[in-house]
Amino acid sequence: MAMKQDFEKYQHHNPRPPEEVPGDCIISEDTRRSNRIPPGQSRTKKWPVLHASYVPTIDPEKWRLRIFGLVERELFYTWDEFKALPRVKVYADFHCVTRWSRLDNIWEGVSVGEIMERAGVKPETKFVIAHGYDGGWTTNMPYHEFAAEDCLLADTHDGEPITPDHGGPLRLIVPKLYAWKSAKWLKALEFSAIDKPGYWEESGYHNYGDPWREERFNDDAHWR
Repeated sequence: MAMKQDFEKYQHHNPRPPEEVPGDCIISEDTRRSNRIPPGQSRTKKWPVLHASYVPTIDPEKWRLRIFGLVERELFYTWDEFKALPRVKVYADFHCVTRWSRLDNIWEGVSVGEIMERAGVKPETKFVIAHGYDGGWTTNMPYHEFAAEDCLLADTHDGEPITPDHGGPLRLIVPKLYAWKSAKWLKALEFSAIDKPGYWEESGYHNYGDPWREERFNDDAHWR
């Protein structure tokens, strides 16, 4: 796993309580906890960069987002079409499996609810698989976690476009799960009746990945 540090967004302030966040933001419920740092994690004020292999080069003119699987309408978006969709902001914390947490983030983009409504997700959907532009990389999650109000397809972070190192032009954000579930360089979302563990899950990371239950790595028991 490659890693470097991004000092441009160093946090000189303490994390804001949700009541001090601009009123146009959806508030992730975990930011309301009295202790916002999960067990075994420590706060970073930096904006670390980690990825499995390489940062893909993505031509904006050729970029496409595909929505497929158990949907009434398979969708394809160009970048301009995606940017024209209704937008939301989400205030959330961000927990990496390598034991750091970056609190106090504002993400902006398109809610997963908007995408699901347009696609018409079928009721037999139980899982969502996110696909990245980085060589067929995927990650999986239960549908109910993906469909939460604070989940979005983000193209900005703290008011600035998400850089390629951090998953730009578009990444999925699922605040309540470990950050590897928030797939970088998002290429497609697949709605499925069956689970399909992805790159890190097949490599030994926990299939669910709840930071508050310290689900970092697989054990002999599989979740259902």
